[in-house]
Amino acid sequence: MKKIILAFSVILVMASCASVEKHNSEITKLHPVEDLHNDIDKLYKQLQRHHPRLYQYTTKEVLDFKFDSLKKAMTEPMDSRTFYKQLATVTKFVGQGHMSISPPSVKLSKTERKERLKTRYDINYLEFEYLDDKLFIADAVGKDSVLINAEILKIENESSQDLIAKYKRLIASDGYNTTFHDRVVGNRFLNYYASDKGTLDSISFTLKNADSTSVKMYKRRPLRDSLEIKRDSIKLDSIKLVNETKPKLTKAERKAAKLKRKALREYNSKYGFVPTPHMPEVKNYTRNLNFVGKDSTIALIKIKGFQNGKYEGFYDDTFKTLDSLNTEVLIIDLRNNFGGRLNEIDYFYSYLTDENYTFLNKSEINSRFPILKSMMSNSNSILFKVFVGILSPGLATADILAVSKKDGQLYRKFKSAKPKEPKPLNFKGKIYVLINGNSFSASSVLSTQLKGTERATFVGEETGGAYNGTVAGLFKIYELPNTKVRARIGLAHIDSKYKTDVDGYGVKPDVEIIPTYQDRLNNVDPELEWVLKDIESKK
Repeated sequence: MKKIILAFSVILVMASCASVEKHNSEITKLHPVEDLHNDIDKLYKQLQRHHPRLYQYTTKEVLDFKFDSLKKAMTEPMDSRTFYKQLATVTKFVGQGHMSISPPSVKLSKTERKERLKTRYDINYLEFEYLDDKLFIADAVGKDSVLINAEILKIENESSQDLIAKYKRLIASDGYNTTFHDRVVGNRFLNYYASDKGTLDSISFTLKNADSTSVKMYKRRPLRDSLEIKRDSIKLDSIKLVNETKPKLTKAERKAAKLKRKALREYNSKYGFVPTPHMPEVKNYTRNLNFVGKDSTIALIKIKGFQNGKYEGFYDDTFKTLDSLNTEVLIIDLRNNFGGRLNEIDYFYSYLTDENYTFLNKSEINSRFPILKSMMSNSNSILFKVFVGILSPGLATADILAVSKKDGQLYRKFKSAKPKEPKPLNFKGKIYVLINGNSFSASSVLSTQLKGTERATFVGEETGGAYNGTVAGLFKIYELPNTKVRARIGLAHIDSKYKTDVDGYGVKPDVEIIPTYQDRLNNVDPELEWVLKDIESKK
């Protein structure tokens, strides 16, 4: 029996290695023109079959022409990454920010993955922003903190401006919106760079910090080389012998420690703790509540994304606190919030209104079984699809109960499309909402609801997500058969009952304020400062 298990294990390892080699060979080779044309046709058919608003912003005639022109322009073999870059210049005209394509990555063997886990790449701890035609480091940790606000002039030997211009040509947004392009290209610069160049183990930045210019090299390095030990702070009494045993805890102490760990898990879940790999000292949370000023009359809720953890406790505790402190003004910061769960924004909104409401309309779809369509994508493993097949009777039933047809159009009713009542402790004071081009997806849907009900004053710039809805909710990840480029196709049109006459733009601010690079250098938040001055003027 042991020999059989051993032989089976050897076969699995060999098959895995062969699979990795085959995949890497396929994505790096030059694909014949016929295969490239076939992948374009396959993608367009998938979009026509599954995307419920394919021709909302670009007519069928124009989109047909663009896909056909792309095929005619491809007269030479090319690799998958080059194909991806050309394909993205056309798929962006679908005009849906959630509809994206991505190049295939080189796969690592099991041994290589294990070795990768033993390394650290400090560039991943940097955050970027793009303002006033400048790409700069917006945030950093550890020793790199001194680089915050340093302008990036070059990446390797390429101008940052040239790279930004190239990536903006590939970015899809909702409708005709452009603020999303300007914001996301900075925020996700490293993602676009990796899609362009592939995964790199070293990279150099030419930086301008104040009046000096320098080159900063980042390399993937072993974790043991990343330890920063301050030897002068080590005390002799803190040094323990290797063979020293820890004192045995009493039953009461073990119970107390267990309760403490449980309380920490619940806290992290409620606030949406985002761990920073290899840096446990960095505490970063998705949901945050603070008070501005000397007292508790002005509250600031900063939501970095509507995902991560159990959100109900945060909103319940937050509005219980605001009620007990008689908070008069609430500022909601949705800047750089790329969205997330519909159920969370629905729950949040129930504390912001005093009227019964229905948060979403029923969603347009093209299939009676959108959940199964999503899960049975060809990008999922055979094992996963077998598992889904076992669950398919229940999943199909859920789809049947949620899907209806009216005037020839299929609709799916999400939980957020059901009538609801406001929470008893709903906030009745003044509300301001801070938005920018990276306020996208769910954060834009929430903004639409607050704007449509005239519940809040909006400050900042137009949201990246469209006012009149977006195609999201459920997705099918389709892998093109030859190039292995993947397409993320939205399956449901998500929208509120509130609409604007001019389609294809985001939620516009009541007070437009565009931050500048100088604001960042001066550590000034112009949107928040305007709100605080407006509050003060009305006292």
